Amino acid sequence: MQIPAPFDYVRASSVDNALALLDRHGAESRVVAGGHSLLPMMKLRLARPDWLIDINDLYELDYLLVDGPVLRIGAMTRHTTLLESDDVKRLFPIITDAERVIADPIVRNRGTIGGSLCQADPAEDLSTVCHVLEAVAVVRGPAGERMLSMADFHRGPYETAVAQNELLIEVRMPIRAGSGSAYEKVERRVGDWAVAAAGASVTLGSDGTISHVAVGLTAVGLDRTVTEVEAALVGQAPAEALFVEAGRLAALACDPLADQRGPIDYKRHLADELTRRVLRAACRRAAASVSEITI
Repeated sequence: MQIPAPFDYVRASSVDNALALLDRHGAESRVVAGGHSLLPMMKLRLARPDWLIDINDLYELDYLLVDGPVLRIGAMTRHTTLLESDDVKRLFPIITDAERVIADPIVRNRGTIGGSLCQADPAEDLSTVCHVLEAVAVVRGPAGERMLSMADFHRGPYETAVAQNELLIEVRMPIRAGSGSAYEKVERRVGDWAVAAAGASVTLGSDGTISHVAVGLTAVGLDRTVTEVEAALVGQAPAEALFVEAGRLAALACDPLADQRGPIDYKRHLADELTRRVLRAACRRAAASVSEITI
């Protein structure tokens, strides 16, 4: 039988109220929104908070807004909202790709982008997506707001730069003209954590060459984008030979562990193959975006 340790519960009414509650109850308090990661950990007693602060009434953090050259996403925005957004699909198809393979409708209806990023699970899809898109995390605390790159936000498995008395309130994604992106995932069964996954974002210049590219991997021991791919592809015209080389570099850069989801060689093979696939799709989408701009 899995039963959480005893805890107290309070429902926050606003961001300021949630921050005050976190400050008051200290290190043994945790916030909960969707709860699909925290509650199972509590049942297994891997997490034993004294206070659970429910932030589901923080509707002020549930929004999607195209603000000039940036897409702003409130931390309480649900996965389903991201999946169904026309703006997201048009600007960042990688998010739509990833949301289609995140768990199941029940989880997507309750889970939030903020919860996914703050959980910092190495097999979590949106963390890879946000690294690839060079998203910025906006964190608020008693001292005000601060903005962090994903590299600074994610400090390692299950660890972020969000202090005990702070909240992630927004994620900002820069919009680049002539860009395309894609995400692909291999899982043992529908809704499972990834055996391996890859995401890519590509921007094409006016001459059709790659002016910017980022590739990220999920669940294969890589907590950053594959910088070697950028060095190999920038300035080059999209071609199959380039995608093959990028896949090879991605397989070399990752550091997977053998587990019940597969051996190391198989996961490296997936890193290679999935990198090729997402680059093909991202370049195709980028080319279509350039065509629309030209028209």
